[in-house]
Amino acid sequence: MGRIGHHRSPAPAAASPRVGVFGGTFDPIHLAHLRCVEEAREILGLDRILLIPAADPPHKRGRSITPARHRLAMLRAAVRGNPRFSVSTVEIERDGLSFTIDTLRQLAAGHPSWHLTLLMGVDAFAEIDTWKEHVALFDEVDIGVLSRPPGPVRNLRALAPVAVRGRFRYSSDRKSLIHSNGNRVHFLSVSALDISATDIRERVRRARSIRYLVLPAVERYIERERLYRAEAKPN
Repeated sequence: MGRIGHHRSPAPAAASPRVGVFGGTFDPIHLAHLRCVEEAREILGLDRILLIPAADPPHKRGRSITPARHRLAMLRAAVRGNPRFSVSTVEIERDGLSFTIDTLRQLAAGHPSWHLTLLMGVDAFAEIDTWKEHVALFDEVDIGVLSRPPGPVRNLRALAPVAVRGRFRYSSDRKSLIHSNGNRVHFLSVSALDISATDIRERVRRARSIRYLVLPAVERYIERERLYRAEAKPN
């Protein structure tokens, strides 16, 4: 990506770390989250994945969300032992709503050598025109759109918001879109693991097993802190 707030510079040097940024509520982090970004890391040749729990996600206003300290602890437990995955607290430490463009600007300012790729699901991408300064996202970052087989529709350009559609052309293999400044939107097909955080929370509430849906360390944390239960501990 070009640095936030600047025109795109030449392709990053080989030494520049290629970092995938994957944000979300992670309530809780589960195996589908981890597997899809691991596959994205391999496909795009990323050096590491930065997982960022949202403090106050604007698209989930009015919904009950587990306190950030618990979601952060589960994320850290999930990535422990994986040197290519790490957790950032930039949104938890920042006041106000957790807007992606603000996070990317903060990361770019703090780590100017990083080549960032924003990772998101195809459902989120379909609604990206509702995001704060969504046009700037396309202007300034590479984006990896993750979908389950059989993948997104053939007309990839039609998936891009109207405001930016004219700025893109197809890559030679027609698997990505190339912005007029050289940034790319990659469309990636990842394993179809039908796991959702909503279902996990409901299973815990009903005292059903969540084994093999989350990592053991996350399962232990949920059990120890009695999360997602009617009689959950006070926050």
